[in-house]
Amino acid sequence: QVQLVESGGGLVQAGGSLRLSCAASGRTFSTYTMGWFRQAPGKEREFIAGISWTGNNTYYTNSVKGRFTISRDNAKNTMYLQMNSLKPEDTAVYYCAADKNPIAVVTSPDYWGQGTQVTVSS
Repeated sequence: QVQLVESGGGLVQAGGSLRLSCAASGRTFSTYTMGWFRQAPGKEREFIAGISWTGNNTYYTNSVKGRFTISRDNAKNTMYLQMNSLKPEDTAVYYCAADKNPIAVVTSPDYWGQGTQVTVSS
């Protein structure tokens, strides 16, 4: 019912910025809570940011709070992750996710994107 495709990843120097996009299909997109996860080599996938279907409420893990900003444009069926002040430890594959349940989106979302690689050099 919902398909997600990430884009915008790449190689950036420490202190730089990247803007990730997640394009969604499906007429029910606007009612879904969405979020971003990342998975670094040898580590478990972690939830880093979430946004309510209205866009009024956002949530961040402490490691990215103040540096990353999640947003969405329901008219364009797109979610964004603006990443500033990037650090080498931010290097990971970044995934977008969506779920009708705002709790489930943090732990086991129903829908996942394919992931986009972000590499931050020192």
